[in-house]
Amino acid sequence: MNTTKAAITRDGDSATTGSEVVTIDQATGEEFARYPVADPARVAAAVASARSVAGAWWDLGFEGRADRLRAWRRDIALGGEELAALIHAENGKSIEDGRAEVLAILGHLSFVLDNAERVLGRRDVAVPPTMTHQRARVEYLPYGVVGVIGPWNFPLGTPGAIVVHALAAGNAVILKPSELTPGVGEWLARSWARAVPDLPEVFQNLVGFAATGRALTTTGVDKVAFTGSVRSGRAVAADCAPRLTPLLLELGGNDGVIVADDADLDQAAAHITWGALQNAGLGCISLEVAYVVDSVHDALVARIAGLAGQVRAGSDESDLIGPVPLATQIPVIRHHVADAVDRGATAVVGGPPAIDDRYVQPTILVDVPADAVAATEETFGPVLSIVRVRDTEEAISRINAGPYGLGSAVFSREHGEDIARRLRVGMTSVNDALAYSQVSGLPFGGRGDSGYGRKHGDEGLLEFVYPHAITVRTGPAPVPTTTFDRPPGAMAAALGALRDRLLAEDGQR
Repeated sequence: MNTTKAAITRDGDSATTGSEVVTIDQATGEEFARYPVADPARVAAAVASARSVAGAWWDLGFEGRADRLRAWRRDIALGGEELAALIHAENGKSIEDGRAEVLAILGHLSFVLDNAERVLGRRDVAVPPTMTHQRARVEYLPYGVVGVIGPWNFPLGTPGAIVVHALAAGNAVILKPSELTPGVGEWLARSWARAVPDLPEVFQNLVGFAATGRALTTTGVDKVAFTGSVRSGRAVAADCAPRLTPLLLELGGNDGVIVADDADLDQAAAHITWGALQNAGLGCISLEVAYVVDSVHDALVARIAGLAGQVRAGSDESDLIGPVPLATQIPVIRHHVADAVDRGATAVVGGPPAIDDRYVQPTILVDVPADAVAATEETFGPVLSIVRVRDTEEAISRINAGPYGLGSAVFSREHGEDIARRLRVGMTSVNDALAYSQVSGLPFGGRGDSGYGRKHGDEGLLEFVYPHAITVRTGPAPVPTTTFDRPPGAMAAALGALRDRLLAEDGQR
């Protein structure tokens, strides 16, 4: 929820423009804070100042950057409770879930501190026998200035991981957080300035609406990382196209879970219920559709209904999930649930009456047609659609036929990993839910309408550099191959020698 001054609104997430952002305390509905919007001139100044210090940040080397990232990690850890409370106020999720986001960014900082030099350090590359006079190396260079546009559903954990990896790779970074949760970005920028007083401009925060984000993507940054809806992601890609600005897109998901006939149903029910309802289902990797083999369908539904019935959305600390802070998402959730019910689905928990203007109580739908919008599009709320299938083959084909390809889960005692490897998605947890997202060393991302590029892990570091290949001549060439003064027959002799060696090697196998 937010209000604006001098506001102009159109359909779409983060699509409002105005001169001021006014945030709301989600627990009370009262005004929480006000922030001036960064106009194009302010954005251009931020990019210019970031570029002016990017070289100095890179020149510090791995250890110099690590010293400052450690200082930042300490500052975030010391202020962790304050930061968790801020997330709770702006986003509405519980304090516990706010703490989980603080833990996540601290985990990513620890990962890059331990691994950045290993992943991105200059390395030697073997040369072929005809080039023993050359030394070959590859080094990884930062893009320069990276613009990060963050979401409201995980206002710290999602953009924080990207910011951390981009900084560790040697880039200066500018964050434009969601207008629903700008205070989290402001807190991070203040924390950085306290921890790294010699280079405060290396990480900056800009508050604003879609116009601010668009100004950031079109004002000369060297790479953009965007998290948001598919439609907005396409718009950002179009803005990046004229300059061919490299782009990381983390977009929507309609993540499926497969429950095989040999699954541990108690375990499956517990993890699926949590994976569908945690954070009020407001996650691109939330489990949205359960494809359950017919022979275990009814038993699993009974278990999930019993667990989901114990979860409540509200503003009290005892409530396990919070509100849906983006008002325009409520009609989407309402439409998906109503469409499924109108087409024959049954709400064993929740249903249309469980949706009001701020809170969506957990809703479990059964007998959902496989082509209902709740089963084919991203609902983005605490709603689980359960689809009965003949076998796991049908479940695999339905997941792979969808336009998204982000996360998934599989429950099977004997065949879980085999099933997982056949899914055309970026991530899968076997006999668990969302576990991959909690391993800092694993890449996070998807395919299809879920976007492209990766954050987290080695791949998250490599996402924010480009490789620079270098050869250095060290002596005379045994067989000249890169000038016009080759002796007659040199290339024929080289080809013949290589042919004979390869044939000999193959004959030994």
